[in-house]
Order: sequence, then C-alpha cells, then structure tokens
Amino acid sequence: MSHKLYLKSNVIAEPLWNQWYAWSFLIQPITAAYINEHHLRVLESYLEAPDLHAIASKKSALRGGAFLENNSDIAAIQDLIDRTKTRLSKHRELVQAIKKLDRLLQQEATGYSLESFYDQVDDILKGYIEIVYDLNDNPKIRFIEPLFYYSEFYDETLQSISLSESSADGRAFVLSSPRLVSDHSLHLSIPFRSTAWDELFAMRSQGVTEVQLDQWLDSAANTLSSSQRLLFKRFFTTLPPEQKADREYKGEGIRVRYFGHATMLLQTKNVSIMTDPIVSYPLEGDTNRYTFNDLPEKIDYVVLTHNHQDHVMFETLLQLRHKIETIVVPRSSGGDLQDPSLRLTLNAIGFENVIELAELQTINSGSSCITGLPFLGEHGDLDVRSKLAFCVQLYDKRFLFAADSNNLEDKLYERLRRIVGNIDYLFIGMECAGAPMSWLYGPLYTKLISHKNNQSRRLNGSGFEHAFNIVNHFSPQGAYIYAMGAEPWLTFISSISYEDDSGPIIESNQFVAACRSKGIDSRRLYGSDEMELL
Repeated sequence: MSHKLYLKSNVIAEPLWNQWYAWSFLIQPITAAYINEHHLRVLESYLEAPDLHAIASKKSALRGGAFLENNSDIAAIQDLIDRTKTRLSKHRELVQAIKKLDRLLQQEATGYSLESFYDQVDDILKGYIEIVYDLNDNPKIRFIEPLFYYSEFYDETLQSISLSESSADGRAFVLSSPRLVSDHSLHLSIPFRSTAWDELFAMRSQGVTEVQLDQWLDSAANTLSSSQRLLFKRFFTTLPPEQKADREYKGEGIRVRYFGHATMLLQTKNVSIMTDPIVSYPLEGDTNRYTFNDLPEKIDYVVLTHNHQDHVMFETLLQLRHKIETIVVPRSSGGDLQDPSLRLTLNAIGFENVIELAELQTINSGSSCITGLPFLGEHGDLDVRSKLAFCVQLYDKRFLFAADSNNLEDKLYERLRRIVGNIDYLFIGMECAGAPMSWLYGPLYTKLISHKNNQSRRLNGSGFEHAFNIVNHFSPQGAYIYAMGAEPWLTFISSISYEDDSGPIIESNQFVAACRSKGIDSRRLYGSDEMELL
C-alpha cells in the first residue's frame, strides 16, 4: 500500500507578477502598467547604489520604503530589468499614452466639447476610454475597465507562484523586493485561475499517492527539470497534517475566532463567514496563532473590506479558493484609475462567485445577513468607492467589522444607527499614524505630489476619539481593536513595528480603558483569540 503525500504546512506560496509579489493593482492591467514603472525605478535605484539599499533595508524605520532587501547579485537584478523592459514594453507605452492625454486635458479642456480630443488619443489607448467632465468642468479619463482584461495588457504568462519552505516569520518586504529564483524556491508559471492550484493546495489536507503527484506535475508543470521536480517533491511529507478537531463548529451559538490582523472567522453550525483572510503558516513552538489547519472544510462567505494589500491577500485567497463558496466585495466607482474593480480582478484569477455590494445593500441567507456600510477615510482623500465596513447579523447578534474606517464625520454613524440598530460587537482598526498617500497611490499620479499635500493626506484609520464615538452611537457589548498589522508573520506586507509609545498603541490603550469604564468588554487583539456567544 503506497503512502499518502501531503503538502507541508510550512510551505509558503507567494503569488508573483513578473517576479513581484502579486496584489490587486498588479492584476488589473492599467494599474499594473503604472506599478511596473515604480518597480523599474526601485530596481534601477538599487543598481546605482546597492550598498545604500542594503543599509536602509535593515533599518526598521525605513522598512516599507523603496529599498530592495534581496541580497542578490547585480546580474540578477539587471536581468530582471532587461526582461521587464522587453516583455512589458506595451505596458510602458500605455502609461505614457495615458499620461500624455491626461496632461493635454488638464491644459486644454476648459469646459467646451471634448469630442475633438479623441483624435489626439494615441492608438494604443484608442477604444479603451471615454473622456468626460465632472459637474465642475474638470476633465478626466474614464477607463472601460473590462476591455483591458481582453487585451494584450492582461498577460497571464507574467503570473507564477513561488513555493518555498519556511521555519521563521521574516520575509523581505514584498512591495520593494522582487522574488528571485533560488536553490530553495520553485517558481511555477501557472496562471492564477488554473484549477491546478486548487488541486495542489487541497493536498495540504487531502493526501495523494506519488503516482497522482507525478500526474499533477505532468499535467500542470511539465516543463520542470529533474532537479526542479525533486525540489517540488521535498515540499511534501508522509505525515498527515494536524487537522484540529474543533475546526468545525457544531454548537448552538456563534464562535468568533481572530486569525490575526483583520481576519475574523465567524461560525455557526450552519454558516461560516471570514473577513479579509490572511492565514499564518505554523511556526514550531508558537501556539498563539491559527493556521490553515484550523479552517473548516468550507467557508460560505469571504468578505473583503477594501482594496489594500493587507486586506486583499492573494497568497491566502488562492490557497483557500477550493474552500470558498462566495466572495463579497465593495463596488468600485467603475473606470477610475485609483479604484479598480475587485470583482473584475477576482473573476480574472479564477473566483467565479463574486458579489458586489454597494452602501446599505444586504445579502440575506438563512439566519445570517451581511450589509455593507459606508467606510470613510484611510485612502488619502481620493475618490475610492471600493471600501465598505460590514455589518454581519447571525441569529440575534450584530457584528460590525469597520476595518480601517476613520470616523471623519460623526453624523454618519448617528444616521446609520437609525437604520441598522445597535451593534453587539464592534471590531475596528486604530492604525492612526498611516503612511503618506503617495506610499500606495503615488505611482498612479501624472504630476508629482507636493510634499506638503502628501504629508497631510495620510492613510490613517481612527484614533481614540473617532473610534470611541462609534462606540457611543452603537452601544456594543464588546468593542475590540484589530487590523493593527502587529503580528510577526505580517511584517512582509505591513512593515509595522510598534513600541509602547507609538501613537496607535497609546490611542488604542485609551480606547480599551474608556470602553471598560462603561462596562464594555474590550481588548486589543493579537495573535489568536476566540469567543463563543450563546
């Protein structure tokens, strides 16, 4: 009898786009073209001053900056630059065409008809856009976004997943460091939408024979060399995973588990709902974390609050795709560069059942309902619509997952209270010292952002006063701080390192103390947490 083989629990699966860590802006073709220009600037800066990058990347205060962390040879980086300029030459032309038209419109479109401008659009952009005014006669380009997924700009050959084993949490910061091939990692160039990935990731819990594994390789990755096939097979073990006995909830109440950052798993005996999934890999000796082994066989709903890298995590989503029934996402504005459609992005990479919600729209399913609520702030004052807080009702309990909402206008929650009623349990992020707006959106700009404006428009969540005002409106039994990015397994994407005197720690401590003074259960979540509500 042949032994079953299982994909090891500590095998990391990093999705890549042109060897860079894949996030939503690298799937949508227009934003990908812009971010590619940023990637090239980082790589070329590294070639000019590799020692400077090496020094800067080791300073915690500069982690998250545009400093390449890979201790790689110059030749590998030069090769990536050369291949990028060749393979993505059309993407680079597209960016220049958009910027050229944008500059022209800002200079010459002053309120009269825009029809003549269509003749001045570069051929590479023709047929993909509409040129419009807002009600103040400000011109802008509206992108016909779905068309780009059928164009030469959506290239699945740029997609791959890097497999490697890990025995520690630390990884190079993904937004400034490409993933280069090494003796210990294997890049499989298979499109993200391929069901081969579902089959592979199911092997974490469902063992296969060596014959079946060879068949998978022959079908999905038949270009691997013999040494690469050997490396791939080292990622498997004959030891079955530790499937936690309590991963399915069969009680009469509601179980709420915190997986880290903004990831909550709500379970009743009938339904499971997960928010902004990021799931940790196991680390020997660390029991204060949930991993893939703690997940149920099926996740009925995944809800994504907003389109930032630490909330739409393809690394986890692709590994869970075979478990997920439905993904719920906020509806975008449709056609704005800074606000790509999450539905289109997820559909393109193989998630078929994606539901868009607008503000105050509801999904009802049996004893549960999910309602999208307005989400203000944390986007640098840009017109980004693809962001929602979610009110989830299970039985007679209401939960509000506010993510990084910044309570910029307290009247909003007064009005929402009249519609949705009291909230029993509030979860809110308090990263109130966010990065400047350019950290995320800078590569999308045509003209340089002034330092003064950039520093004033930060990606801030709620501080104490803003967050506690939400508590006062909804009168919850419990109010919890989450989405702080503090877990050690998140440094590769969050770059956050808190001290006792860090602003978000001081503000969230005030929040917890104020809640407790009113008899409200409150704490700052970290690592793992669980509560059962009967």
